[in-house]
Amino acid sequence: MSPSQVIVNPDPNGSGYTSPQHEIEVHPTSVNRGAPIVVHSSNTVYSPEHITAKFENRGADVVKDAQGVLHVTPTSTAYEIRTERKVPKTGLMMVGWGGNNGTTLTATILANRHQIHWSTKRGVEVPNYMGSLVRASTMRIGTDPTTGKDFNVPISDVLPMVHPNDLVLGGWDISGAPLDHAMRRAEVLDYDLQRQVAPLMAHMKPLRSIYYPDFIAANQEERADNLIPGEDKQAHLEQLRKDIREFKVKHSLDRVVVFWTANTERYADIIEGVNDTSANLLKAIKSSHPEVSPSTVFAVAAILEGCPFINGAPQNTFVPGCIQLAEEHKSFIAGDDLKTGQTKVKSVLAEFLTNAGIKMLSIASYNHLGNNDGRNLSAERQFKSKEISKRSVVDDMVESNPLLFKPAVNSVTADGKKVHEDGEHPDHIVVIKYVPAVGDSKRAIDEYHSELMMGGRNTLNIFNECEDSLLASPLILDLTILAELFTRVEYRPANKDAEYKSLYPVLSLLSYMLKAPLVKPGHDVVNSLGRQRNAIEGFFKACLGLENLGDVLLESRIW
Repeated sequence: MSPSQVIVNPDPNGSGYTSPQHEIEVHPTSVNRGAPIVVHSSNTVYSPEHITAKFENRGADVVKDAQGVLHVTPTSTAYEIRTERKVPKTGLMMVGWGGNNGTTLTATILANRHQIHWSTKRGVEVPNYMGSLVRASTMRIGTDPTTGKDFNVPISDVLPMVHPNDLVLGGWDISGAPLDHAMRRAEVLDYDLQRQVAPLMAHMKPLRSIYYPDFIAANQEERADNLIPGEDKQAHLEQLRKDIREFKVKHSLDRVVVFWTANTERYADIIEGVNDTSANLLKAIKSSHPEVSPSTVFAVAAILEGCPFINGAPQNTFVPGCIQLAEEHKSFIAGDDLKTGQTKVKSVLAEFLTNAGIKMLSIASYNHLGNNDGRNLSAERQFKSKEISKRSVVDDMVESNPLLFKPAVNSVTADGKKVHEDGEHPDHIVVIKYVPAVGDSKRAIDEYHSELMMGGRNTLNIFNECEDSLLASPLILDLTILAELFTRVEYRPANKDAEYKSLYPVLSLLSYMLKAPLVKPGHDVVNSLGRQRNAIEGFFKACLGLENLGDVLLESRIW
């Protein structure tokens, strides 16, 4: 039997598999191949512990003189990048483990781990990790010298990464339902799959979570039966830290990643003396200040325990004091909001239209869905959080083209008064409605109205129907796997006897999976999907001492 095959057989009693009867091929996205790439170069050194690579970070400085002439000076900085080769035993603790995303991801991992296949009206389905950048997409690393054809490899093969099947799962939820019941409540997966994974999920019960009613919709209160008691936020913080430590010890884990996949919260007000610095934020938690959100308490707990924390919802979990705390503890954070269907398409189309020299005049986005996320978003303050993250996705592409969109202007009048004129921007509206009947199957309608040459008009209409949790769950995997990988990457200036440093705590390299990417303070947000993807590929190649291949393809342009 080949390594890509296992023997499985459905069990009518629900255990998932029994004695072997026939072979089912393992889906390529689920196969564990390790990291089989070896680079032969003076820039790359392999030891039992590390892959160490030399990398030139090339750029260009641009200065505009008084006559409007642009003076461009190429720049180059040499680094050494070191990646630890041993993949640690890793746990994933989800906040909102009993929700649609948490139960769907758990069932998916169990189905892949045990190679459970199931029957539908279309036939037999095989478990897989489609929709995952890491597990189901490839990147070009060079050409085959015998054929001249591009050589593409799975992204999961490029560097040593955690396999999803090996993740140890746990987490918290305000609902105490065991995960088999929560999975049925979510109504995402096919019945025959639910039937088989339910016995494996019945013993999984979320830890008690924290619930501050002011931050999520009132319609969530009926689910809140599994709470850490009291209103003392410092006590809540200490309990969450204890939960993380105990989970790590119980499962003999080397690393734990904490992931917020719970309800969208309202935005927290940024208040001087409360959440503007790390010291003030910790004091605000001690005093149980009402403007400290549950997600921020979870983030602080993860940071203080040295665990990467990823915010998969749109609220401003990472208030300035939280970012500063991550800097002080050199603990990784990433967010905000999972970029699944409509917004991912929007980032692609906005880039396409702008790069084609077509001026977007308006973008109108309408959604309706019927899962619990939609129910929570039916409250105005929670919707506002989502609206902000969805509206910002085209900003950098608009700003990149001052030929189409008049840029913002800062000027000073003759009497010394500072004047600011906003830049031009397409009209952009977002509507989300809760329609219970459609469940997890979200409907999204987009209209892109644009200006063409000589006053012409062009309108693109897109109808997108997608299963929300089946798009979101693979992104949770990607963010978890990559966040863990980046904890094992260090750098230092080349040719200097300096200590290696970890990456900056805000993992903006994860922007591809996020609607409203968090970046290092003072730096621009990149929403272009193409640039976000290129950043990941380029960084992986840098870790191997490879040049980031462009598309000049000079060998095909010359004699």
